[in-house]
Amino acid sequence: MDAIDSALRAARSETKRPSLILVRTHLDFGSPNKQDTLEAHGSPLGVEEVKLTKQNLGWPVEPLFHILPQALAHFRKALARGQHAEAEWQNRFSDYSREHPELAREFQQGMRGELPAGWDADIPVFPADPNGMKTRVASGKVLSAIASKLPSLIGGSADLDPSTHTALKDAGDFESPDRATGDTQGSSGGGWNYAGRNLHFGVREHGMGAILNGLAVHGGVIPYGATFFIFSDYMRPPIRLAAMMEQRGIYVFTHDSIGVGEDGATHQPVEQLANLRAIPRLIVIRPCDANETACSWRVAIETRDRPVALILTRQDVPTLDRSRYAFAEGLRRGAYIQAEAENGRPEVILIATGSEVNLIVEAREQLHKQDVQTRLVSMPSWELFDTQTEEYRCLDSYLFNHKQEQFNKVRQPPGVE
Repeated sequence: MDAIDSALRAARSETKRPSLILVRTHLDFGSPNKQDTLEAHGSPLGVEEVKLTKQNLGWPVEPLFHILPQALAHFRKALARGQHAEAEWQNRFSDYSREHPELAREFQQGMRGELPAGWDADIPVFPADPNGMKTRVASGKVLSAIASKLPSLIGGSADLDPSTHTALKDAGDFESPDRATGDTQGSSGGGWNYAGRNLHFGVREHGMGAILNGLAVHGGVIPYGATFFIFSDYMRPPIRLAAMMEQRGIYVFTHDSIGVGEDGATHQPVEQLANLRAIPRLIVIRPCDANETACSWRVAIETRDRPVALILTRQDVPTLDRSRYAFAEGLRRGAYIQAEAENGRPEVILIATGSEVNLIVEAREQLHKQDVQTRLVSMPSWELFDTQTEEYRCLDSYLFNHKQEQFNKVRQPPGVE
């Protein structure tokens, strides 16, 4: 231990270069029969070998789980320290609540995971447009619309803000105000300060995912992080961990499908969509246009007990005319009929997600010219669809249409007649 302590002191005193401390260890140290063996790595020692190890190390064999009195006394000191720290914090928060009652209520609301009234009132309804827009751009517009009314929304990207459209304008950048740089305003405006809501994670998706998990476990914030879809592989472990822990986290993945830009094949996601859909409890949403993107953000913000991944395009996709096609709020059910066969008895059912929905819209037009009765289905989220009732998932076309019509009326977006 003296050698390790000496090495740590030397590393801390070195300020101009990194330090690497190599420590040689033994698997199952002290085990007379299994130390440094294959069994020590992959299997429990077993009752008899545990007894032999305890004897070898001079440790009491009984009781089965022995705690040294000195260790127990040391750890129990944490109770008093914790009680003192908790009382001190409560006193400080009481003083703060008297001085800043609105901010205190906002903090408590965030810690309870509640959303402020009207948080989504300014989310835009996008007009029909055959040229459309990139869903990553639509996502940025939605973020801008909700940021001012949702102060608990905090996040950023793995050094890709301009491309992912995830910077919160004028919300400040989280960093020390003494940051040694000539850039006084930060990348999004609002300056560098500890109240900044834009996080600069650096080029490290795994670290970004881990930080989002930490924020989610702490509570009080709605954390999000963004990168190119191909790089979701790097943060797969923290995504799986968030799903296992049932923690909120929003992952914005852009440059979906073949529209990956000048980076070419190395940045083209091929198996990533299937990989994410294979993670239990992760909600994956691949919106087909700007209005489905807006609804995707509503679902992501409202989901508290699991992470959500938004899969967005780099290329423009048409914004569907919702007077001809079902309202985008159908996304909440994971899959919905955008357009039914005219006679209610489709010969062909076309199903797609994301940027491919426009392709089946065009295919339906061609089939219509050939008098082929066709049902058009957008299925942006397998996971949301799986949570629907069997009745919804298995309805015959007539009853399904009736339910869909009622659903559209109930979920009609603000400003749409």
